[in-house]
Amino acid sequence: MMNFIITGRKVDVTPGLRERIHKRLGKLEKYFKDDPEIRVTLSVSKDRHTIEVTIFSKGVIYRAEETDADMYAAIDQVVDVIERQMRRHKTHLEKKLKKEAFDVPYISPSSDEAEVDEETEFKVVKVKKFAFKPMSVEEAILQMNLLGHEFFVFDNAENDAISIVYKRKDGNYALIERDEN
Repeated sequence: MMNFIITGRKVDVTPGLRERIHKRLGKLEKYFKDDPEIRVTLSVSKDRHTIEVTIFSKGVIYRAEETDADMYAAIDQVVDVIERQMRRHKTHLEKKLKKEAFDVPYISPSSDEAEVDEETEFKVVKVKKFAFKPMSVEEAILQMNLLGHEFFVFDNAENDAISIVYKRKDGNYALIERDEN
């Protein structure tokens, strides 16, 4: 059973909206073997109705956000986006099983690191905490692309170390690992 967490920002979550969300997102249950957590945030700003959906399932995160003049239309649109992400993820996994899908180059750290002015004050405005699932570099790249992020931090299953993958300006991917020496 899917675990829904529905919140509204500057909008009341009516029983009709709640029912539509359960009905439309509930049809995605067939794609999951576990009980995923689905966080839905509805917000209204002027005539713009926005829905943000994040689905957490066995270490994989699907996320989409849609805005429309009608909240019900936005719900339908966000479900379509999530379904496309799921199909793309499935295709990538099938491709990965057939052959090596990505060639990730090793990037050595630069010796010309910029010095930070000691008087500069850095302000942390947000802290996120995640439980890391061990995964391969290829899985991390797939997850990063699914989320539409520029980088992704993960527990590397090959060496049991926290690693980072990111997309380079030339379109290739890079891997950052801690030097054990």
